[in-house]
This record gives sequence, structure tokens and C-alpha cells, in this order.
Amino acid sequence: MPYLLLAFGIIFALLAANAHAPRRSALLLAPSFFFGWITIEMAPHLLVTEVVAIALTAAYGGLDGWAGWAGLVLGVLAVAGTVATILASRRTVVTLRESGAPLDLDPDGAPRFPLAPLFVPPLCLIPRKGVKVQRNVVYHQDGRLRLKLDVYGPAGDGHGGGLRPGLMQIHGGAWVIGDKREQGLPLLNHMAVQGWVGFNVNYRLSPRATWPEHLIDLKRFLAWYKEHAEEYGADPGFLCVTGGSAGGHLTAMVALSANVPDFQPGFEDVDTSVQGAVPFYGVYNLVDAGPWPVPMGSTRLMEKMVVKLPFEENREAYAKASPVTYIRKDAPPFFVIHGSRDSLIPVPEARRFVERLREVSEAPVIYAEMKGGQHAFDVFPSYRTARVVEGVERYLTGLHRQYRQGTGPAVPGEVAQPLDGPPVG
Repeated sequence: MPYLLLAFGIIFALLAANAHAPRRSALLLAPSFFFGWITIEMAPHLLVTEVVAIALTAAYGGLDGWAGWAGLVLGVLAVAGTVATILASRRTVVTLRESGAPLDLDPDGAPRFPLAPLFVPPLCLIPRKGVKVQRNVVYHQDGRLRLKLDVYGPAGDGHGGGLRPGLMQIHGGAWVIGDKREQGLPLLNHMAVQGWVGFNVNYRLSPRATWPEHLIDLKRFLAWYKEHAEEYGADPGFLCVTGGSAGGHLTAMVALSANVPDFQPGFEDVDTSVQGAVPFYGVYNLVDAGPWPVPMGSTRLMEKMVVKLPFEENREAYAKASPVTYIRKDAPPFFVIHGSRDSLIPVPEARRFVERLREVSEAPVIYAEMKGGQHAFDVFPSYRTARVVEGVERYLTGLHRQYRQGTGPAVPGEVAQPLDGPPVG
């Protein structure tokens, strides 16, 4: 038993240390992310496991030797680290770097996102009460190819007196895995309750798909939305886009490459612009190393599976696959979100994208940096997710109000209040 308690102490201490300082070496990148992700975003569940394991082992003879006492000390330190993680996530500290607009993600009064008790199921697959989901709607068919989406909307009240704002959700998964059933569900459910119609969209994946087929599929959805939005109670003239990781990259590409003919073969005349973009922890520059040891485009993933071209001889192709290439004065409003402890996509990747976007775009650019947040933090219905979902909803609702009023894009009043400092955007 003493050595079992020591093993528990070592394991729990390593989990706590990795959560606070994730490893980014090639060998440890994937396991460090996975265990850090679980540790941070499921910290309440881990805390119970730690306390029960340490207490039971100690009670049944774990303290009968030096190894057990060493394990107890390590275990107590690990528990303290997990408690600190829970407190940080409940505070949901957000840094809006170089922005004159504060984003209050812990508003006064009861939250509109009804988060269950602390120990909620890790996956939010069941639609919330008041939400109607229509699954596997085909938005494009070409021979055997059938691209599908799920529609999330308010239940029971038809159009509620008018057409509703639309939200496109793009899943991540390194352009090679992932599905509409797995990501963006807490946000889509919440937005539906607040009167939005959400479209969780699948697209072709690599290695079967070669860039830019992923983006072309999503552009086909935009064309479909123009024609069919009203059938689902959505306004064909208003659509925002969101997504995380590879979905964050694709979100930025969709928002910035509106009406680029190369990405609209056969439907070049369709207006593929969107009214706002909320990319989570995305990749925005495949050509320049910067935060990365080597350019993202030069990785085996991109060269062999996604773009399928040698990087050094085809830098222009990788530039054309980078959202930063398409930054323009008339870009739509952006709300960029990233976690400070993201071990898969380093947070400087988001910072440099936002800096460049603010230099060029005339629309407001808000950047929220989640202190302590790991990659894909919003997959779990945690306290952090609840606060971020509320913030995104207030931001997008503000954009929709401006659209209805016919005013130009500005930082929504639901999100920002005047502060001393440099202006947003």
C-alpha cells in the first residue's frame, strides 16, 4: 500500500504540473495536450478521484512506510493544484490585449447559460430543453458525395414573428478527423435557446480531401444557406461563423475569403460573405514560423495529408491557405478566442493574427485570452465554457442588433464599455 500511495502521488503531481506547464516537444506534445486538457477542463471530476484514491489508500495501510508519506505529500500538493485550477476556471479570467473594451464573462445576476452542478457529464450530446435539432440535412450532393449538417433552433414557436439570425459552426480535428456531433454543442444549444438558428456543418476530410476542398465544401454551405435559410426560420441575409482549432482556421478563411473565385468553382457569382466571425484557438499563418519551431505548412500533416505539396517549393500555395493572406479593410467583425495554456497551437499564433487584423481591418477586432485555458477547452460544459458561451452570445446578439438597425459594425454594447486605452480595432 505505501508504494501504491506513492504511485498515486506521483501520477497526480505530474498531472498538476503538466496542466500548469504543458510540454511542447515533438515526443510529448500529444500526451501533454490530452492529459492537460482532461486535467484542466474536468478538474472537478479529477479532484474527487484524487481525494478518494489518496484517502482510501492511506486508510488501508498506505502510511506504513516512507513511500506512503512521500506519496501523501505529493498527493496533497496535487489536490491543491487541482483546486487552484477549479478556482481559476470559475473566475474565467480573460485578457483583452491592447483593447479598450472589457469583456465581462461573469455578469451580475444569474447566468443565462444554465450550467448543471459541478459534476456534469463530460459530453453535451443531448439537446437542451427548448431546442429542436434536425439531423443529417443534406446541403450538397454530387454523385456519391453527400455533405450533411445538423440544425439547432428554438422549439415550438415557428419563426417567432420573424426570421432569426444564423450561426455556422465548423468542427475541428486537424482537417483529418472530427464530426458535427462532437464540437460546438454547448454554444449551439445556448444560441438556439436565445433565438438563433445554428448549422453544425460537416465537410470532406483529409487525406481523402485535398486543400482547398475543405473550404470549398463550406462555401457550398454558404450558397445553400442563401437559398434554404428561410425554410429553417433563419435570415438568409445574416450569418455568422464560428469553429475551433482546424475549425478556427476554416472560420477565419470563410470570413476573410468571401467571393474569392478559386474557392467557389461553379458558383462564383454567389455572395459568400458573413456578418461576423468567432474563431477559437485557430491556425492563421501556415508560412511563417513565429510561435512554431517550424512553419505549420512544413509539417508532415500539411505536406502529406492536407495540402499534399512540398512546403519549400510551394510556399505560395500555403500562403493561399493562410487566413492572414486575406486580411482586408472590409473584413467582418472578429472575436478571436484562445487559451493561454494551449499546448497544440501556441497562444502567440492568435496574438500575431489579431495584431495584423487590427492594422488593416476597419471593423472591430476583439481578442479574448483565456487564462489557464487549454486547447479545445469548450468541448466540455464547464464553468469556463459557460462564461465564454455567454460572452459569445452577447457579442453576436449585438452584431445582429446592429444589422437590424442598419448601423455600421462596432463593438456591441453588450460586450464593451468605454475604458481609457487604445481603441478596439
